[in-house]
Amino acid sequence: MSERPPDWRLRRLSTPRAAAFAGVLFAVLFGTALVLIKTAMPEGGQPGSQWIDGANGKLMLASKLMPFAGIAFLWFIGVVRDGFGKFEDRFFLSVFLGSGLLFLAMIFASSAVGVGLVAVRATKAEAAASGEVAVFGQHLLIALSNTYALRMAGVFMISLATIWLKTRLMPTWLVATTYLVALTILIISDVSMWITVAFPIWVLVVSLLALVRVGIIDLHHDDNDVTSGAAPTPDRS
Repeated sequence: MSERPPDWRLRRLSTPRAAAFAGVLFAVLFGTALVLIKTAMPEGGQPGSQWIDGANGKLMLASKLMPFAGIAFLWFIGVVRDGFGKFEDRFFLSVFLGSGLLFLAMIFASSAVGVGLVAVRATKAEAAASGEVAVFGQHLLIALSNTYALRMAGVFMISLATIWLKTRLMPTWLVATTYLVALTILIISDVSMWITVAFPIWVLVVSLLALVRVGIIDLHHDDNDVTSGAAPTPDRS
């Protein structure tokens, strides 16, 4: 049995400060993918006409961005949970993690539908059959992304805002804004496909605030107000 070196010590893992950039990366990648999908499927267009009219390039690019956006979102979830520290609540944490993972799974599923439709369009199938598949795929993609995934994003935001409200880890204005955006997404997400863009914008705001908290972004605050690399302290303002 080998002996341990004299200076051997168990070290506690800590979240890298740069991990806070995961939310920014997700907002950029996911927002870009959403814009590509929405422009490929404009509202008011004839169902199924988007693939027939030649928007394959946009859908393929969006599908290539989605996996990386999903990886960044997993890191974002980890960064947010790490910020809870000892204030972690099991009930709201379960809802937070569950809704976040369901959102990610349905976004991946909708992206896979888009890839499948592009592949069908590339084959030499009959025009009538191809059109029917395109109509079905468009409605499935919209249902997965707008009806189900977006509402899971709303639950994700509400659970996170509730944790912030109880622990005061984040300022009151962010909690109120999170509740407002989440309720808007839950209630009127089917009104317009562009409402989905509200979620990556919210993630971007939260990520920038997290970067400020850990000292990566310097807003000329007093050095005593923010300790570099430390977990965020409850906001008492």
